[in-house]
Amino acid sequence: MIKKILIANRGEIAMRIIRTCREMGIKTVAVYSEADRDSLHVRFADEAVCIGPAPSRDSYLKISHLIAAAEITNADAIHPGYGFLSENSKFSRICAEHGIKFIGATPEQIDKMGDKATAKATMNEAGVPCVPGSEGLLESLDHAFKTAKAIGYPVMMKATAGGGGKGMRAIWAESELEKAWESARQEAAAAFGNDGMYMEKLIEEPRHIEIQVVGDQSGQAAHLSERDCSIQRRNQKLLEETPSPFMTPELRKAMGDAAVKAAKYIAYEGAGTVEFLVDKHRNFYFMEMNTRIQVEHPITEEVTDYDLIREQIKIASGTKISGRNHEPHMHAIECRINAEDPYHNFRPCPGKITAFHAPGGHGVRIDTHVYAGYTIPSNYDSMIAKLICTGRNREQAIERMKRALDEFIIEGVQTTIPFHRQLMDHPDFVAGNYTTKFMESWEMK
Repeated sequence: MIKKILIANRGEIAMRIIRTCREMGIKTVAVYSEADRDSLHVRFADEAVCIGPAPSRDSYLKISHLIAAAEITNADAIHPGYGFLSENSKFSRICAEHGIKFIGATPEQIDKMGDKATAKATMNEAGVPCVPGSEGLLESLDHAFKTAKAIGYPVMMKATAGGGGKGMRAIWAESELEKAWESARQEAAAAFGNDGMYMEKLIEEPRHIEIQVVGDQSGQAAHLSERDCSIQRRNQKLLEETPSPFMTPELRKAMGDAAVKAAKYIAYEGAGTVEFLVDKHRNFYFMEMNTRIQVEHPITEEVTDYDLIREQIKIASGTKISGRNHEPHMHAIECRINAEDPYHNFRPCPGKITAFHAPGGHGVRIDTHVYAGYTIPSNYDSMIAKLICTGRNREQAIERMKRALDEFIIEGVQTTIPFHRQLMDHPDFVAGNYTTKFMESWEMK
């Protein structure tokens, strides 16, 4: 059994992992940059090691510093959380070389699913429905023109190493393709050091629905139902809910079966997410697989009574899963509370929190690392808390979320709390009638 875990991350996910480790009797090591010295995860871990200055490249992305911290504290495992190095096969491989268990996918699984073009080819082999598109990467602009003509416009060009919406372009006509090709490649090269592009059919009126899966070291896999992540701004999720208001029992079974098939095909180990685009006719297509824990994992935990971090640790220790699929028995919504100003195009608002009051009560959960007096650094993602509300049904979850948002007080910086409060009253959201394009017409009141 794992005895001590170094958490190679920061913020709320580091706090989340610490909590489960405490319940399991496992010691924890926090790592932190100089900018995160006052973060709660540093205070609550059993040990803490500074791994460098504020920039991520000099701290949280510095593999040598993380391995050194694990070795000097005698940690026998590393939990990467999400983001940073969580889907880095090199990091997973180096951990193994140093006798440290990487709590996540194996290097081979990350390589198969981390690159979008490779992942799509793998899923085609597995028989999982995929969006019609290019066979591998586009070799040239001429190849892009021929592929688009074969697929039929509109098409979507995507960076193979992409994430966060970078290197993506929607192309509605042949006349737009050359400009999109150049700009997408330049953006991808700057963001990821890789300008490889592939092309897919653009799915109209899409919903972004993902299936949570778990797999053990023996090749067994199961799913824990879906999460609807369609409320997005610039391909960044703002709110997630489960079950999806668009879901039917037949669609859940078909998507769940496909996700389990995907996990079993690569003998997936740990917790992961198979993400799909679903069109207005409820046809679904594989988009990508995240070989890590997701930001939005708490809503699945709330409706299935299943601790996903605990399961990750148990699987890493060699425990077999039951293989039983889990369906939601309640409804949960997660609002991502970001230090951003929704009245001014969601611009980031780092700074000092002067007052902080978290909501509470039945069915309300807060995952955060901040407090009154904490200074939000400008070096990292702007998310400072996750507010999760659970009810017997969707209507109750929405009403509970309204109440919780009204109670949530953060002063000193602007946050997305007002945005979420307005969203809860939007007629299309209340009706469950939204797609990934929902935010394109959003206006704050």
